[in-house]
Amino acid sequence: MTNTGMLKKLEEVEIKYIEIEQNLNAEGLNPENIRKLSMERAELEEIIETYREFKNVVSSIEDNKLLLNDKELSQLAREENLGLEQQKSRLEKNLELLLIPKDPNDKKNAILEIRAGAGGEEAALFAANILRMYERFCEQNKWKLETLNLNETGIGGIKEITASIEGRDVFGKLKYESGVHRVQRIPATETGGRIHTSTATVAILAEAEEVDVTVEDKDLRIDTYRASGAGGQHINKTDSAIRITHNPTGIVVQCQDERSQHKNKASAMKMLRAKLFEMEELKKTTERSDNRKNQVGSGDRSEKIRTYNYPQGRVTDHRIGVTLHKLDSILDGDINELIQLLTTYFQAESLKEISD
Repeated sequence: MTNTGMLKKLEEVEIKYIEIEQNLNAEGLNPENIRKLSMERAELEEIIETYREFKNVVSSIEDNKLLLNDKELSQLAREENLGLEQQKSRLEKNLELLLIPKDPNDKKNAILEIRAGAGGEEAALFAANILRMYERFCEQNKWKLETLNLNETGIGGIKEITASIEGRDVFGKLKYESGVHRVQRIPATETGGRIHTSTATVAILAEAEEVDVTVEDKDLRIDTYRASGAGGQHINKTDSAIRITHNPTGIVVQCQDERSQHKNKASAMKMLRAKLFEMEELKKTTERSDNRKNQVGSGDRSEKIRTYNYPQGRVTDHRIGVTLHKLDSILDGDINELIQLLTTYFQAESLKEISD
C-alpha cells in the first residue's frame, strides 16, 4: 500500500484495538463497560484481521525478494510473488472500503418528502412521476411505503407528499436522492411543441427513534382540523387531521391520511422526530449545510442534482456526471445503478478525506 495516509490510519486503528483488548482484560470491569468495550472491539475486528493479513502478505513479498538472487529458489520466489501481489491488491481494496467511516443511520428507516417546485401543474405531475419511481423501487426491495400526508392536484399531480419507508438499509440506499430533480419534456397541454422545464424537490430523512430525539410536550402546539382533498372525503366529518408545531425550532408537520386522530398524531410525531434528528445530524458535520433549505434547494430551475430529459430518453446525474439512456426504466423504479454509482462516488470522496 503506497498511500502513507491510509497506512497511518490503519496503524492508529490497530493501536486502538490493542488498547480495547487490554481494557477488556482489566480487573473490576462492570457489565456495562464490558458490553461497551466488546461492541467497540467487534466494530474493529474485520478491519484488524484484514490489516494483519495484509501485513503478512507484504512481509512474505519482501522475504521472497531476498531469494531472487538464489539460483535454486529465484524462480519459485517469482511465481509465489505473482500470487502474493494479487492477494495484496485485493486486500488493499478491501481495506479502503473498511476504512470509510460507517454512517450509523444507514440501517434506519426513512421519511420521504416530495414537493412540486417550479413549473406549476407540470411540476406537480412530475412530482407524481417521482413518487411512482420510488414506489416501484420500494416494491423491488420489498420495502413498505406508507403515506403520512398527501396534497394532490385535481388532474393527478402532487403538490407535496410525506411518506415513511420501512425495510432493510432504507436510508443508506436512498440518502443521495435528496435534492432538486428537474424534468425537461413537452407537456400534454402544450400545443406549440415546446419543451418545458419543471422541478420537484426530494428530501430523505433518517427515521428517528424516541431514544434518538427528546421531544418535550411543553414545546409542542397540537392543532386538529378536518382532512380535505382527494381521498379525504371519508374523514371530512371529524377533526381527525393533526398539525404539530415545534415551538423552539418552528418546524411544522401534519398528517391527515389515517381515519384515527390517534394514528395521525403518532405519524406526525414520527415526521417531527425525523426532522429534529436531521437538524442535529446537520450540526455535527461541516460537510452538510445546517440549513434544511440548502439540502433540497428552493426548487428553482437552476438548482438540480438530476435531470430527466424526455425527448432524448436520458437521465443525467450532475453530481457524478453520469448519463443513462433508459429514462422509462428509471422512472419505473430501476434506479439501483444510479444509487450504486453515487455510493461509489461518495465513498471515493470519503477516502480522499482519510488520505488527506
